[in-house]
Amino acid sequence: MTKVIYPGTFDPITNGHTDLIERASRMFDHIVVAIAESPHKKPLLDLDVRCQLARDVLSHVPNVEVVGFNILLAHFVEEQKAQVILRGLRAVSDFEYEFQLANMNRALAPDVESVFLTPDEKHSYISSTLIREISRLKGDVSQFVHPLVEKALIEKFHP
Repeated sequence: MTKVIYPGTFDPITNGHTDLIERASRMFDHIVVAIAESPHKKPLLDLDVRCQLARDVLSHVPNVEVVGFNILLAHFVEEQKAQVILRGLRAVSDFEYEFQLANMNRALAPDVESVFLTPDEKHSYISSTLIREISRLKGDVSQFVHPLVEKALIEKFHP
């Protein structure tokens, strides 16, 4: 069984993330969406909220599990007994950073491979950062995120 870890902060999960996960679910036996606590990034949404939103948004994908984590990714991958780390590449500008991460992960976990997927073209410009900013400024994010995510952002920014 091929088990893949798709790590990120998912603050919040977007339609771009969902697109990658749905496509990866056809390629791999089991996907763990690994939501990093990432306190240094000062996420807008609490880890528990990000995990629950991801579970709800991805409930239609049977071979997906959502797990929060707060340890080194290489250690988490080993704990999960995964063989692959999945990362998304939206643009050429993502490549240099992702290449650096892949090489570091290979040094820390030599038996684990990194695989990169690009999102569908219609999702290639979506980022969680942009979604948060649009929502904060009372813009419409409904075409970029699941309705539950849109609701959570509205409740967070405009209670």
